[in-house]
Amino acid sequence: MEKDIILDSIADGVFTVNHDWRVTSFNRAAEQITGVRRGEAIGQHCKDVLKADVCEQGCVLRKTIQSGKSIVNRTVHIVDASGRRIPISISTALLKDEQGRIVGAVETFRDISVEEKLRKAIAERYSFEDIISKNHRMHQLFDILPDVAESSSTVLLEGESGTGKELFARAIHHLSPRRKQPFIAVNCGALPDTLLESELFGYKAGAFTDARKDKPGRFRLAERGTLFLDEVGDISSALQVRLLRVLQEKTYEPLGSVESVSSDVRVIAATNRRLQDLVREGKFREDLYYRINVIRLELPPLRDRMEDIPLLADHFIQHFNVLQKKEIAGLSGEALACLVSYSYPGNVRELQNIIEHAFILCKSGLIELHHLPENICLSKGLEPSGGKETTSMRDLEAVFITNMLRRHQWNRVKTAKALGIHKTTLFRKIKALNIQIPASSKD
Repeated sequence: MEKDIILDSIADGVFTVNHDWRVTSFNRAAEQITGVRRGEAIGQHCKDVLKADVCEQGCVLRKTIQSGKSIVNRTVHIVDASGRRIPISISTALLKDEQGRIVGAVETFRDISVEEKLRKAIAERYSFEDIISKNHRMHQLFDILPDVAESSSTVLLEGESGTGKELFARAIHHLSPRRKQPFIAVNCGALPDTLLESELFGYKAGAFTDARKDKPGRFRLAERGTLFLDEVGDISSALQVRLLRVLQEKTYEPLGSVESVSSDVRVIAATNRRLQDLVREGKFREDLYYRINVIRLELPPLRDRMEDIPLLADHFIQHFNVLQKKEIAGLSGEALACLVSYSYPGNVRELQNIIEHAFILCKSGLIELHHLPENICLSKGLEPSGGKETTSMRDLEAVFITNMLRRHQWNRVKTAKALGIHKTTLFRKIKALNIQIPASSKD
């Protein structure tokens, strides 16, 4: 009786099973979540009570008893008494008697339906054509992207490697009148000049040794669609002349051909270098630059949109859960504090690689600090706590705000604007979190 009173005071659902997988206790929260009365659950096989999607082949209680290892915060789905499919987060542990002998297992679970709905609402609110962000600069780009897409003008995307330039190019294509036609991408920096020329414009049979039959180029493959030229700043001067002619006259000649081919292709160019600087240095033709630079979009690096890291990390966790058939629940406070403290020279692509690295080491539950690459967290002076303590939300907020202040040269007005909050709110948080501002800083 005393045990039931204690269990009924717990907000999470709790039930225990014996070696025959029959339910031996079932608390009040478990009744509320499943819709099954305690009297009906006791004595039944647990799979007949929960009807979870893992019961038949991947029973977590069986795994716990067989391996002796607990499972923490794994997301599964159950079917309640009314037939509704409900997402729950479960944890398991061995059940032992006073002599230390294993007599069964215990499972705690909580309804995460609200969290799932909130996650979906956030994803819908902060995603645009597969691009995820809550950063105000990114949303300014989102706002003009439909208008950019409706035009037929050439677009120049500038931004560091890994900022998502191809995602933006695909978004422009999918929003444009050309959406039903091909989207063709080519990395200009990955191919030598002679090979890139034949890739772009194609060739006729006999144009060179081994050219036994005609080959269409990327311009031909992208006809009436969109051609994405990544790393356009790396192409040679000679090839720049040919590209300029296509953009100006809408015609080109395949290698070995004496006849011009008309071209109806929208070009989106991208570079991780500033083309204007290359023009000034004489490495990029000025006339081609102005022909490409009709609409210019500059993508901010991840270090300038740190508020996106929790969103992006959650997106990649869900992606790798599906890809690797795992049930990683998310990031621990320490792990998230580490991620928001890093500068990301490789931007979003590097964050994705970091999460993939963590998936190799983390089998289930939460991604902890020790699952992340050592160089990322050690560079910030963070070390794993060994599970003895976790970073509080207060500490996490302090780390995040400190990094945002540092990225804006400690200017509190600019930082508040970047965070989307009033400056007095930021001042209050700085004081409450005891964040130290350098004496030399100015607002």
